[in-house]
Amino acid sequence: MSSHPRSAAVLPRVFCLVGPDDDLSLLPALAARGVTGFQVRDKTSEDRDCLALVVTVMASLASYDVMVVVDDRLDVALAAGADGVHLGARDLPLGHARRLADALDRPFVVGATCRDATQVRAAADGGADYAGFGPIGVSGSKADLPDPLGVAALKAAAGSLPLVAIGGIDVPTAREVRAAGGHGVAVIGAVWRARDPLRAAEELVAAVA
Repeated sequence: MSSHPRSAAVLPRVFCLVGPDDDLSLLPALAARGVTGFQVRDKTSEDRDCLALVVTVMASLASYDVMVVVDDRLDVALAAGADGVHLGARDLPLGHARRLADALDRPFVVGATCRDATQVRAAADGGADYAGFGPIGVSGSKADLPDPLGVAALKAAAGSLPLVAIGGIDVPTAREVRAAGGHGVAVIGAVWRARDPLRAAEELVAAVA
């Protein structure tokens, strides 16, 4: 396990995923309204552009006590000085990422995408600090996802790691996630496609408090 563990109390309850097409000017206002986790996700840009995006996000949030993690790209996360990385099944193996993270002289969070209790236990054994669990519902933000797992699957997988639910999350679902033993939620459309992103963020924060 990590030599710099981050407790569930420190792990954000709400992660807002951020991409190159999102309105980065809203990030400080989102943080001011209680969003304490930001995951930078850029699937298409070249390395230097992805790094520039992460640096920009971190700079805009420098005045706030938030966590910034990078989706998929451990190299970019380390180069930018981010707080962590979130790894999918096709990314760098979790154990390799954990060893590199543990060589740092600062805390560094490693998250892993999981879809059932067996994967969550394996992620815990591999040194993950949390599991991104989903898709819980139907997602309009990412193609080629499996069928929705539902909150019941999250409840069955709870216990080994803090679970951050993702996929089709709205305010009622966020409440269900917490009631089922989930730690929090990660969202894209619930914020960025909302008529009022800042109010939407406030409602999500309240739902998982």
